Amino acid sequence: MPAVGADLDALLASRLRRTLKGSTLEDRVATVVFDAGHSQWTVELDRGRGRVRRGAAVRPTLVVRGEPKVLADVIAGRASGVHAFLEGRITVRGDLGLSLQMDGMFDDGGDTRPVSHPRAKEVVAMGVRTTYLEAGPTDAPPVLLLHGLGATNASLLPCIADLATDHHVIAPDLPGFGQSAAPRASYTPAWYAAWVEAFQHAVGMRRAVLLGNSLGGRVALEAGLVHPRSVRGLVLLTPSPAFRRLRALVPAVRLMRPEAGALPLPLPHRVVVEAIRAMFSDPDRLPGPWYDAAADECVRVFRSPAHRVAFWSVARQIFIEEAHGRQGFWDRLPGLQPPALFLWGDRDRLVPSSFARHVADALPDAGSIVLEDCGHVPQFEHPVETMALTRAFLSSLA
Repeated sequence: MPAVGADLDALLASRLRRTLKGSTLEDRVATVVFDAGHSQWTVELDRGRGRVRRGAAVRPTLVVRGEPKVLADVIAGRASGVHAFLEGRITVRGDLGLSLQMDGMFDDGGDTRPVSHPRAKEVVAMGVRTTYLEAGPTDAPPVLLLHGLGATNASLLPCIADLATDHHVIAPDLPGFGQSAAPRASYTPAWYAAWVEAFQHAVGMRRAVLLGNSLGGRVALEAGLVHPRSVRGLVLLTPSPAFRRLRALVPAVRLMRPEAGALPLPLPHRVVVEAIRAMFSDPDRLPGPWYDAAADECVRVFRSPAHRVAFWSVARQIFIEEAHGRQGFWDRLPGLQPPALFLWGDRDRLVPSSFARHVADALPDAGSIVLEDCGHVPQFEHPVETMALTRAFLSSLA
């Protein structure tokens, strides 16, 4: 224990001696506690500068817990924090996005970390400051991952960890979510599709497979419809298409102004945990610390009035989107050019698997598979099956 503790002292000090300017942490003011059980360390980030001290802060921005050896391996860059989190070797409470940003900070500057370890980066696309995770060989086939409503790129960590071994993977926080900016915008599928095109240009991922979950699937579909030359293929995990029923309620929903989201909204952690658990067929498949980390991040993001407005703007657009007609989703869908794979959950409470038959009518050549005993987030509930189907589809494109 003393040797590992001394190692952590030296590792944290050596990382923080390097300037943080130019990184995604440059403007952060935060307090991070690394808790190894019998010993704790507090890292203070202050606009490009950092320092470390023994002991735990009283109200930290982020707490990362794990065995001393695990923390040392992550901080030294020998292990990926993302992989350690998915494997249950570390837990995260507080600012989950910050933990992903710091994972990339633990690089010794010599590019010794495996390329499969995600790194946090930032770019401006269509005028929107956008944070993203990047992993995998840059000369490998590109895959762009798009998360769902109310989520962040952390909801796609199983996909990143799997694909980054032999694909160039980029997973942004969509505008209005996570660490990315939340501009005043329409947040329609068309707006997001234009942003995807701009983002692909900004990060040098001109032609990529788009993998999207829920809202991310709907955005990916729109990008495939309006910018087919930029999209090599589509993997759509329970995508949220235009509603075919309850259309009589659309006029009432149109009257609801998302700007009301700027008003304070108390969001208890336990309520968010239960809402997330409801997205799964069997919530107990996932460990409790994952729910806590996701709920912490949701509560944190919702403290921002701009992000609350963005959330309600997107939710409203999902409900009022035209189903039929010249601009209707279902009448446009048969024109989709990129090959596509649709995965549905038979126990999805948000996007019923009954949409599968409508997709089959519109796109008879597309793959459309209903996963058994699965809810709305197949990449977490059935990661092995989801990634096997995804890889089979990617191989068919090659």
